[in-house]
Amino acid sequence: HIITLHIMKYFLWVFLGGGMGSVFRYGLSKFIPIPQNTFPYPTLIANLLGCLLIGFIMGTALKQGALSSPQTLFFATGFCGGLTTFSTFSLEGIELLKSGNIGVFLLYTLISVLLGLLAVGLGIYISRSI
Repeated sequence: HIITLHIMKYFLWVFLGGGMGSVFRYGLSKFIPIPQNTFPYPTLIANLLGCLLIGFIMGTALKQGALSSPQTLFFATGFCGGLTTFSTFSLEGIELLKSGNIGVFLLYTLISVLLGLLAVGLGIYISRSI
């Protein structure tokens, strides 16, 4: 029973962080409305912010004793997992292709992937610099 309770606490941290990240992402989509089939800025911002945060969080977690396992699960797995969304990114890409916005699709995909990788690296760099 002790092991089960211990594991359930970890699930609870991920659940709480994921809920908060999802609510934050939803808020971005309402704060930054976009017309249908145009450049999906809210998802791009959510994904890039999530990449920056997960890089910072994991870089901080690697520092000896900087973050506990529950904190890392809450922020990295939960919050960043709820904030970022590959499924929405993919759906928006398909919608752009179906509407004939191939140039916007290519730009969105390229920016998302390249800046996402750069943001994770920047987050790790920042965490090591402080």
